[in-house]
Parts: sequence; structure tokens; C-alpha cells
Amino acid sequence: VVIRAQNGELLYRISPWARYVVRDEDKVNYDWVHWNPPQSYIHKHPSPKRLKSLRIYESHVGIASPEGKVASYKNFTYNVLPRIKDLGYNCVQLMAIMEHAYYASFGYQVTSFFAASSRYGTPDDLKEMIDVAHSMGITVLLDVVHSHASKNSEDGLNKFDGTDYCFFHSGPKGTHQLWDSRLFDYANWEVLRFLLSNLRMWIQEYRFDGFRFDGVTSMLYHHHGIGTGFSGDYNEYFGLHVDEDALCYLMLANHMIKFLHPECITIAEDVSGMPALCRPVAEGGGGFDYRLAMAIPDKWIQIIKELKDEEWNMGNIVHTLTNRRYEEKYIAYAESHDQALVGDKTLAFRLMDAEMYTNMSVLSPLTPVIDRGIQLHKMIRLITHTLGGESYLNFMGNEFGHPEWLDFPRKGNNESYHYARRQFNLTEDHLLRYRFLNAFDRDMNRLEERFGWLASPPAYVSEKHESNKVIAFERAGLIFIFNFHPYQSYVDYRVVIFKYKILLDSDAAEYGGHQRLDHNTEYFSEEYSHNYRPNSLMV
Repeated sequence: VVIRAQNGELLYRISPWARYVVRDEDKVNYDWVHWNPPQSYIHKHPSPKRLKSLRIYESHVGIASPEGKVASYKNFTYNVLPRIKDLGYNCVQLMAIMEHAYYASFGYQVTSFFAASSRYGTPDDLKEMIDVAHSMGITVLLDVVHSHASKNSEDGLNKFDGTDYCFFHSGPKGTHQLWDSRLFDYANWEVLRFLLSNLRMWIQEYRFDGFRFDGVTSMLYHHHGIGTGFSGDYNEYFGLHVDEDALCYLMLANHMIKFLHPECITIAEDVSGMPALCRPVAEGGGGFDYRLAMAIPDKWIQIIKELKDEEWNMGNIVHTLTNRRYEEKYIAYAESHDQALVGDKTLAFRLMDAEMYTNMSVLSPLTPVIDRGIQLHKMIRLITHTLGGESYLNFMGNEFGHPEWLDFPRKGNNESYHYARRQFNLTEDHLLRYRFLNAFDRDMNRLEERFGWLASPPAYVSEKHESNKVIAFERAGLIFIFNFHPYQSYVDYRVVIFKYKILLDSDAAEYGGHQRLDHNTEYFSEEYSHNYRPNSLMV
């Protein structure tokens, strides 16, 4: 598109509505390509019905292969989707789909909002991928970035007509200090049309089943959450520091999505805890279905980093996992892509660190570090899954304790793809202990499919014993008992329960445990009151 600016200068731009943009090997910028195949992809399978329990597999198409390269939509369709299905996840959340010129931005510096990234394949490849996911009963969500845009002007939205205020706020208000990106003017009629059209296009053209809105905290406040802590005081959420234009846009977006496509799901990535964000717009809420429970991964990192095992506080763990706004749905997760990035560490790497390179083989002795790491990795995931929310999320590879971190090719690492891949092959090697973690994650999800605790009311916590380091709670007709004590096991431990049979045991041999419990025993309770309940039994 050639635009004559107000000063007479000719500007060469890509259409903001471009559906397909590509970059030649020898070029820096992307070019707009008219995508019009003689026979465009026809969807064969209907979208799955709206799920009661959402088990989300957060994914990035480009790194979804053990090979050191940018993986394709086709690879994801035929190699990764069957794996997600087998693991018991019923929803895939796709990052980095909206076109972004800089691969290492993880897809968060968007340049072409209407274009599916061409580095993984064609638009039809993506349509086929979503269609195949639907055929497996998997819901597909898009990680949508409407909180900011890349500063690129040649192949992005910045200075589209030569001014700095075409899509964005003018001056310092239009730039995010930390992200070095442009901020939308949500009071502008044409900006609203552009963003709403964008949401509608992803649903109708590609058949996405909903969105995870990125950077909602940055949108909600004029301070963008920079240098601000949130304690839960209502003054933090209501006042002149709230960006009402952005809040109205989010309400409008949710209203439009639900009006046109009632089955669609929307998720807010908000760290502040804005009240009513996940209540219907008709109630004056933000209209989202779910919000990410962002305090939970931070709590696990803090515990593992700062406390000895003997110092773990059971009450504090339970409080963090149950501290959520009444009647608002939360997505619990032990770690997401944020914790996997270079400069940070995944839970598995924090727990086992350098020993993952030498002692993950079943042929080597089970060292105390690996033993502790494997057991806590399973327990942290299970208690987060069962107590932490109304949905669960996992980032690809973390389910089996993927070693090392995630780092995209860039100048700082000599454009290496070594850390921009997922080594799924590790779970297929029967001589490696990764398969134990993989099996536990799969069976944990399958058990949720059977009993539906995510769709059940919040758990009733009957015990959080500090010196014994035991947590026990009931949810969906199941009882969950966790012993976080570093060296103490218990015989004849009394818990509130009627009768039980073991369904999932992190100590089972197939999960790399020590097989200390007999799974064939059925336990029956006695009329012995304990923790304010009439019946209990010894386990």
C-alpha cells in the first residue's frame, strides 16, 4: 500500500488487514502476498461442544519438534496433536500465531494482526491443524495480543500514515516503557473496529474456539502495572488510574464474541486481580470466562528457591491455591511458558538442576536429588490441578520435566536453535526417568476426565498439619492426601473419609515411585469424629 503522508512523503506499507505476509531469505522486512488458492481449505469437523473441565496444553508451533529448526503446522498436526490427546488434555492454547517479524519475541511483538505466521506454513495448513484438533475433540484457543503492537513501521502498524497516532496514543502515552512497543488508543472508533474485526476473523476464518487475551493488566491501568504491587485493596482497582477505554474495549470484545459465538471461551491474563473481570458484562463485569491464577507459579518458585523442605508452610500453600474471587473461574498452573524462558528455570530444573544431565537414566542410581525432584514434580502438579482452580494449564514439555530452558535464536546465542525445541523423544526412551513424569501427568488428566473435579465446587480442606506436613481435602467425591514431609512416613494416619480405594498414587512404580502402598485394599471408615466430621479412618 502506498500512502502519501501529510508532508508529501510517499510511504510504502503493508495493509493492516493483510492475511498472508512472507519474508524472503535475503530481506529484512516482510512482504504482503495475496493469498487466494484455487481451492481453499474446507473444514470437515464441527467445533467441540463447550467443555465443563478445561485442561489446557499451552503450545508454540515453531518449537514443537526435537529438531533444531522452526517446526511447521503440519508437524504439529501429525506429531503433536496425537500426543496432546493421549496426555488427556482437551484444549490447546496456541502462542505466536499472529504474525510477528521477530521470532525471539515469542509472538508478543505482533506486526500483522490478521495474518497467521508464515514461518510455520500457509493459512490453509493452520486451518487443517485446527480441523484435525476438532476431529479429536480438542478445543483450540488463540493467544491474542491486543494489549500492544510492534514498533515496526515498514511491516507493522506503527506510523502507518506517517503520524504516531494512527492506531495508537500519541507521545509517551503511546509507548510501553518495558516492552518498547506501541499502545492502542481504545477510544478511537476505527481502532475498535480493527480489533473487533480481528477477533471475528480468527473465529470465522480459522475456527478458533476462543482466546487467551495477553497483557490484560497492562491494558487495565494507565500505569500498566509497572512498579505497582497489588495487595487486593479495592482502591487499587477503582480510580482515575484505571484505563476505562481499555476496560470498555474488553467488555465490548467479550460481549461481541458471546453474542455471535456463545460457545467461545475467553481467558484474561491479569496479575492484578481486578474484581468482576470474570463476571458477565450484563452484571457490569469484564465478561471473561476464566482468569489465570498467576500467584500460584510464583508461590512454588518462592518455596523451592527460599525454603528448606522442613520449612514448607502447609497453610500458606493451601491459602495460595484457594485464594480466589468468589464465583470467578481461575486457571491453575504450576508453571507456564513464562517460567521456561531463558533467565528463569522450570520446576524440574529448579528441583534437579545439573543432575538432570547425568542421573535421569534408570541405569544410574536414584540419587536423593533426582528422587526428591521426581516426587515433588508430581505432587506439586497434582495439588495445583486439584485444589488451585476451575481449569488447569501446562506448557508443552513441562509435563515430563523438560530439561533446560527455552531460548530463541538471536544475536546473543549466535542464532542457535539448540534451546528453541522440545525434546519429546526423551519420553519414548524407556531407559530415562522422564517417562515416569509423562505417565503421571497423563493419568492425572484422565482421572479428572472421569471425575470432573475442575467443574466441581471448590474443595473442602479437612487438614493442613504443619508439623506432619500433611494436606488433606475433598473434591468431586474424591479425597486427596499429600504428605510433604521430607523424611517422615505415617502408618494409621487418621483422615476424614467414609471409605476409599486408591485411584492415583504418586508413589506407584510406573510413576518412578517406591511402591509403598497396596492398591488392592479397600478401606472402610468408623464412627470416630475427626476434624469436625463424624466419620474417619486410618490410612
